[in-house]
This record gives sequence, C-alpha cells and structure tokens, in this order.
Amino acid sequence: MTAIDPTLRATKTTCPYCGVGCGVLATPDGKGGAAIAGDPDHPANFGRLCSKGSALGETVGLESRLLYPMIRCKGVLERVAWSDALDHVAHRMQHIVARDGADAVAFYLSGQLLTEDYYVANKLMKGFVGTANVDTNSRLCMSSSVAGHRRAFGADTVPGCYEDLDQADLLVFVGSNAAWCHPVLFQRMLKNRQERGARMIVIDPRRTDTATDVDLFLGLKPGTDTALFSGLFVHLADNGALDQDYIGQNTSGFDDALARARSIAGSITATALATGLSEQDVATFFKMFRDTPRVVTLYSQGVNQSAQGTDKVNAILNCHLATGRIGKPGASPFSLTGQPNAMGGREVGGLANQLAAHMNFTPPDIDRVRRFWKAPRIATHEGLKAVQLFEAINRGEVKALWVMGTNPAVSLPDADFVREALKKLELFVVSENVLSNDTVDAGPHVLLPALAWGEKSGTVTNSERRISRQRSFLPAPGEARPDWWILSETAKRLGFGDSFNYKSAADIFREHAALSAFENDGSRDFDIGALTSLSDEGFDALKPVQWPAREGQAPGERFFAAGGFFTNDGKGRFVAPEVPALRGETGPSRPLRLNTGRIRDQWHTMTRTGLSARLGAHLPEPFVEIHPDDAGRYNVVHDGYARITTDYGQCTLKVVVSDHQQRGTLFAPIHWSAMNASHGRVGALVAPFTDPFSGQPESKATPAAISPYEYVFRGFALSRKQLELPPNLMWTRVTVTGGFGYLFADNADLSRWPAWLGGVAGEDVADYRDLGGGVYRAASFAGDRIETCLFVGPAHDAGDWEVVKSLFVADHVTDEQRRMLLSGKSSEGAASTGPVVCACFGVGRGTICDTIAAGARTAAEIGAKLKAGTNCGSCIPELKRLIATTEIAPAKHAKHAGAAGEGRLSRSSRILRRHRPA
Repeated sequence: MTAIDPTLRATKTTCPYCGVGCGVLATPDGKGGAAIAGDPDHPANFGRLCSKGSALGETVGLESRLLYPMIRCKGVLERVAWSDALDHVAHRMQHIVARDGADAVAFYLSGQLLTEDYYVANKLMKGFVGTANVDTNSRLCMSSSVAGHRRAFGADTVPGCYEDLDQADLLVFVGSNAAWCHPVLFQRMLKNRQERGARMIVIDPRRTDTATDVDLFLGLKPGTDTALFSGLFVHLADNGALDQDYIGQNTSGFDDALARARSIAGSITATALATGLSEQDVATFFKMFRDTPRVVTLYSQGVNQSAQGTDKVNAILNCHLATGRIGKPGASPFSLTGQPNAMGGREVGGLANQLAAHMNFTPPDIDRVRRFWKAPRIATHEGLKAVQLFEAINRGEVKALWVMGTNPAVSLPDADFVREALKKLELFVVSENVLSNDTVDAGPHVLLPALAWGEKSGTVTNSERRISRQRSFLPAPGEARPDWWILSETAKRLGFGDSFNYKSAADIFREHAALSAFENDGSRDFDIGALTSLSDEGFDALKPVQWPAREGQAPGERFFAAGGFFTNDGKGRFVAPEVPALRGETGPSRPLRLNTGRIRDQWHTMTRTGLSARLGAHLPEPFVEIHPDDAGRYNVVHDGYARITTDYGQCTLKVVVSDHQQRGTLFAPIHWSAMNASHGRVGALVAPFTDPFSGQPESKATPAAISPYEYVFRGFALSRKQLELPPNLMWTRVTVTGGFGYLFADNADLSRWPAWLGGVAGEDVADYRDLGGGVYRAASFAGDRIETCLFVGPAHDAGDWEVVKSLFVADHVTDEQRRMLLSGKSSEGAASTGPVVCACFGVGRGTICDTIAAGARTAAEIGAKLKAGTNCGSCIPELKRLIATTEIAPAKHAKHAGAAGEGRLSRSSRILRRHRPA
C-alpha cells in the first residue's frame, strides 16, 4: 500500500482504459505517484476496479516519458523550444497544402484523447485546413457498430444503458470476452444472475473465460454471426414472436430484410449448417431469445473486427427491432466499447466519415457546421479511413501525417507495411507521452510531448453515453502540454487564431456543447445543450451525466422504445445483410485461421500497462493458443515454440495447447511490440481486409500456418537497468519490481553468455557452470542486493523464474539465499508461489493450489483466505479451473530446493565461481 500524506486529498477522475468508464479516486503520494481506489459514487462502477485500473498508480512514473519537443536534424532527434517545433510543423503543413492540396495532409487520432482534444483536432482539419483525413484508432475498435447504428437508427446511438444489465433476464454475449475485457460490467451482470436468476449465453468461436458456467455456449464457425442472427430473425417471424405494432408504426424495410434472412438461414437446420453448431443448440438459443422479453445482446470486437462487421451488427439489430426489444428496461442491443473515449471521439466527428456532433457529410449538415464554426474551407466529402489512409501514404498521395496518442506501427493490420509507409512521409509528427514505441521509432520528424493520464483535464464518454471528467492530480512534467493546446497553437500559426483562442478545456467543452444543440430541436440524438453555460467552476465540479442532456429537459437514459429514430422518415430501418463470407481463403499453405485479441491484464500496446510489474506477471510472454488436435497435426507442443506465418508476416510465439480453442483456428494477443519482444508483433500477421461500410479491418480470421520452432536453450535475466541482449535471440522484456526481466530462448553456443555478462555486470559476481549439461547461471551483487542475474539452461532447467524474481526484489539477500540463488530454487525447501493468477492482489498459482489442497473448494473460500478473486473477479474462472484440477492432498506442483540433480555443486563437470572485489 502506498503511504499517503494526510494533507493530500483524493481527486475524482476516470479510468483511461476500456469504455466502461469507471470512476477513480486518485490520491497523490507526494513523490510523483498515487494511490488508486474505485469511486463508490460513480454510476459506472460503484467503487469496483479491474486489475488494470487498480494498478494505475504503478504507471504514472516519468522514467519512460517524452518531456520536451524534439525535431530531427540530420537524422538525429534534438531538443528544441516549443515555438520552434510548432513553427516548423505549421510551415511544413502550409507548404504541403499549398503545393498538393489539403487532402495531402492527415491526422490519425486515438480513443485515449479527451473529448476536448478530439474536438480541436477535428475542427482544425475539417473546418479550416479543409480535409476530412482525420481518422482514429477507434476505426479498429468500434466503427462497425457506428456504421450499423447509423444504418438502422439514422445516428450512432447506443439505445440502452448499464441499468439494463441489472434488469435483463437474458444476457447474450456475441464476440465479447467481457470477463477479461470489461470485467467490472461482467461482475455487475454476474450479480444479476446470482440475485435475479438472469441467464447467460456466449456466442464465440473461442470458449473464453466469459463462457465459464454459462447457460449456453455457442462455439460457431468464424464469420458466421450474420447467419446465426438471420436464422433467429426467421425463427421469430415464424413462431409469432414479432411485435407487429412496433414494426408497423416505427420501422421500414422489414419484408426485404426477412426475405434476405430466409435466403441465408431459413430454418434451424440451415442455421446449424451455416454456423457449424448442433441443431439442438441452435434451437435452444432461438427459444431462449424468443421467450425472454427482457434480453440484452452485448457485442464487441468479435463482431466489429470483421470484414462483415457492419452486417453482423445489423443482423443483431434486426432481431431487436423485430421484437420491439429496444430502449426498454432490461431489453436492448448494447455495443461494448473498447476504449475510454471512443464514444467522445465519435461525438466530435473523430472518424473520417463523420462531421462534429453526430452530423454527416450531407449538404445541410456541412452548411450547419460551417456556419457555427465560421469555417473558411470546410471539408465537403468524407476522408480516408485508417487502412485506406496508410495505403495512400505508401502511394505518396498523403505526404504529411500527425499521429496523436496511438501506436499504428503496431496496432494496424499488416503492421510491417504501415511501418515502412511511415518512412515515405515528408512531414511525420507524433504527439506522445512516451519517449519510445514502434511508431516513435519509425522516424518521425517532430516529437511533441503531450500530457498523460493524471496530468490532463477534460471529459470522456463511456459505453452508455455517460460523460465523466478526467481530472489532473499530478503536475505537468517537463514541458508536456495538453493536446488541445498543441493543436490550438498550431492553428494560430496557420492563420486561424481567432477561432482557436481557447484558454482552457472548459472553453472547448462549452463550444462543443453549443454545437450539439445548434439548430437541433430534437432532430439529432447527440445534444448536451444543457451544459453550454457551465462556468469554469461548474466544469471542474461536473458530475457524470448521460446524454442527451437537452436544454430544459432531464438527461435521457434510453432511446427508441417508442420509435423516434433519426432517419429522414423517423423510422428504424431493417437492413438486409449480404451472405456472410470470409475474405481470405484457407488452403494447403495457410490451413488455419488466426484470431487476435486482448488478454486480461494488458491494454493495447502496453505503453502504460507494461510499466506495472503485477500486470505483467499473469501472462508475461506473447503466445499462440491452439486446439490439441491441431497441435498434434502440426507437431507443436504445449510450452514449446512455434512460428506463425501469414501472407503478411511471421512471428515466433510460445505455444499454449487448449481445448478452449476451436479446431482449425489460432489465437494470439495483440499487445507485444518491437519495444518489448523480438518476435511478437502480431499486428504484422493480420490481413488488411476491411468492411465495405465501416472500413474496420478483419482482425479475427487471417489465413495462417503454424510450424514448430525448436530452441536448445531457455533462460531469463533480471537487472536494475534495461539490457542490450546478444543478437539472434528470441526475447520478451517484462517489467518486474525493482527493474527489468527478460525471458528468452536461444540456439547459440552457451559459451557466449559469460562474456556477455562480463560486459553488463559489476565486479562482485558468482557464477555456476555445467557446460556439459548446458547450464550457466550467474549473479552480480551491489552490497547485499542482487544487481543482475542470468540463468540459461536446456528447456526447463534454467531455474525458477518466480523464485529468483522474489530474491531480486529483496533489498537484502542473506548468505544462505546467496548460496541457494544459483540453484534457481528457494531456500529451506520452500515452494515457488508460481505465476500470478490474481493480479489485483498478486496471488500466485502455487499459493492458490496449496490453499485448494488444504481444503478450499470454492472461489469464495479461496477469496476469504487469500483475497484472490475478490476485487474485479476476472481471475475467478481460472480459480475454478485450478479447483477442478488440484487434489486435496499435499501439493504436487511444488518445486523444492535440493530436488534431484538441482543445486548439487560437487559434480566435477560443474564449476561454482565467486568473484569478489579486493
């Protein structure tokens, strides 16, 4: 627990991770850090935080921060004054626009930006520079939901709210691993299940932790969600489950949509054939949905990240429109947003195919925004969506790019192509708060230091349309500035100063609110006109508020229960989807499909979560998950290594064999980059196929091949500083308490390691060599503390990573611990705590298994003894699996010092050396 000065008070702010939008209480510790707790008054989370939110205080240090503006001079980045950096950016932009036109420049933004930052960026480009080439990493996250909403509702409107999750009798998860990706909301839904008996259905090719103990799991074939919901639509129509009054009064397009659904999946049998499910499971799902008026369908990246994502969304929406189960308590479709301010970015027009305040590129909307902004050269057509944008950069059509708060060289599909395209830019500007990531290392001409979470102040909007404040509780470090300030200063240099003379985030928010209400009168969904006249003090004190918040009206919770859509005729539209078909074909050279996604304790490309030792402890290495049958077919083994190859790139990953993975498919997480892994850039494998309506990439079904990759040696290193490892090594860097850890595999001669260590270690070194057995272990000390240690051995004979980490953390190592250190075992026969299972409280697998063996037989009993599973609950499915596989007996998994062949230093082929300074 961080010690807190009682004179420092807690600041109410909002978590910077997913779209749940949890309230956070942050209390500075007076040393640059903060203690973090959930805000019990915030209606999104009522005090609960997930593992990532709980660890926020561990990620606010300045060690990896970009603190000063920099310009590349003769190939080298040099520190410059803000005025010089901004003058350079404005001059180069003006030159390129004058020579090549406004569409030769572009911004690429982030769902991490605050609404005020987003607003200024969009106003500058779309209103004053005159191009809509402003897109965002939200294109990779939620744009298929946006397109589906707009097709069905006439606006990007989320109809329901979080209270529906408490009141639903049936919760249907489609392409959503909410247990890991939205754990606070998932625990809220589990409470509904426990207290009200709500049932749960999970629809996903993978049996994720969300599917643990659910009422029905539907492991459908990849890309067949549209077929499943088309079949459901037909079933509802054929079994008297339609709300004919709602359809007749409030919708259009019903007959065409139903006819298309019949052609795709006209019966239970046809649906089963199309999806690969059993007829019994399909029939059970159809009946549960049909017979449950209060049903919420929750969908996320498994639906959105698809070249058919928009059609998948509309197939789901068709079923809710057909039954009138929309905008009612406990009954609605619900898009689970991936980023903390993807919704806020959409409100201000953060996507290239939107104007501000949920307006579109129609002549009336263009004119309305032009008049409000007094914009001299407003963009009149949609801009380039993310994948298109980087293709245009590669062709030389877009010559200037400004990236803000995102890492496209890792996160975009075909990421190696993106990294190479960035090198062709005439002007490449990056606003960031980190000094190094794959995009920063891709050769930007200008680096601009932006404020990070904890320092910046403004608003974000969560998945239920609730606007919350992010507030600063730490001082601005170095010369870092708010993104809105950086943009406004650039606008002034471009000659637009009168329209960008903002003094605060509150100024921008008031203008944003005024635009939302401008000539609205209920004709547009997004309206926060009631907040237009907020004073600076009122903005500082703003409590979470849901939109719409129209002037003179109470904030609205739900939409469309009685119609009132935002289409031209005021009616919701049924949409006839195309016959579902995956874009990439499998074949002999690419027999599998690669699915990518997130893991429990990491976020995006780990520039923030990668700073936390406990968040890196659960799954420290990049991996690929494969079904046992496929593992046997392709000769890969659990805990071995495999090379994954697609038409776009290749990775070498640790193998996890699991029957939770569907046959014929692979799963690999997206988080690792060139900054923290040598062979783990999974984005480089993903095909750049995109949805024709949303432009969102297909990240879930790239044709791929897998083959075993053998390494003779494995090992790890721990150091107080970052290390430059030897070449031709497969490595992953992990933050550990007190320094850095490296997990690696190697095929080079063992003899190179003593020489390498000599170049990084101090003089007080102890080492242990068994060259015949392929083992080398060494540690250097500074006083009574380990400074650097290295363990190399064949396969699993390199030592216990968890044990050595625990000794590395210690400020004082006893003589006995020194003697036992190079055995790779703990002293006194103690067992390793094992890899972390509960990141919130740092509880290891070994400790949990010992507790189970001692008699704890439920997750609640484990929680009572160890606290594991009692915070965000995302580790509970793993606790249940451990309960199922651990005997009530002395734990057999424990590794003890002095086990056969380990730590015996008397064999003649082994040499123990100690080098101590004179």
